[in-house]
Amino acid sequence: MAESRATGPSVAFAGVSKTYPGGTVAVDDVTVEIAPGSFVALVGSSGSGKSTLLKTVNRLIAPTAGSVSIGDEDVGAVLPHELRRRIGYVFQNVGLFPHMNVAENIAIGLRLAGVKDRAARVTELLDLVDLPRDVASRMPDALSGGQRQRVGVARALATAPGLMLMDEPFGALDPVTRDQLGTAIRALHDRLGLTTLMVTHDMAEALILADRVLVMSAGHIVADATSAELLAGNGGPEADALVAVPRAQAAKLYALGAGA
Repeated sequence: MAESRATGPSVAFAGVSKTYPGGTVAVDDVTVEIAPGSFVALVGSSGSGKSTLLKTVNRLIAPTAGSVSIGDEDVGAVLPHELRRRIGYVFQNVGLFPHMNVAENIAIGLRLAGVKDRAARVTELLDLVDLPRDVASRMPDALSGGQRQRVGVARALATAPGLMLMDEPFGALDPVTRDQLGTAIRALHDRLGLTTLMVTHDMAEALILADRVLVMSAGHIVADATSAELLAGNGGPEADALVAVPRAQAAKLYALGAGA
């Protein structure tokens, strides 16, 4: 794996809305552009629309109105299976195939793309995500949760995408593993020059990992700011409420450490 690559593509949402049968509005007229090579976190409470918006990028969800573009190309103009080969996708429950070993899981995208020599690429990817090469022959149920998620990241990177989508990727992990994997993902983003969009409900995680944080509420983006701006209270009331949680936790820990 090369140490760096050309910067990942931009992603643009233009008037994107998603209304489900029955009238539930999940995303409401969102227009925002993600700069090439940036790491952007989408945060908000459950039901805010963040995962729905993310999934319009790889067409797992089709918007009711508006359009999504990667670079200069409307994702609706690309066949879904071709589009998804260009995009890395990592989600909370990993979704490894239980009847396939680690190497087969990592290489599934390569196999579908018709790549013949997959073994060398699998080894390269295991090295990239800091997994021992001998896990290639193991089955998913023989791995820890953190190891399975690293396999999921390796699988997402197998076809060398410039764009990575992550939907609550660390939600099922213990705090120590979650922190380690978050740090590793950010390092991979920088090393490979990716554009990364990550959905998380954890504001502290978003503040630490992302260059830019988009706060969603009721299907709208209600704040769009850097971590420093949000911590300074410049994100508005919804953002302030989310930032208040890690801020209060930090204050309590400081008080405990000081013997208060």
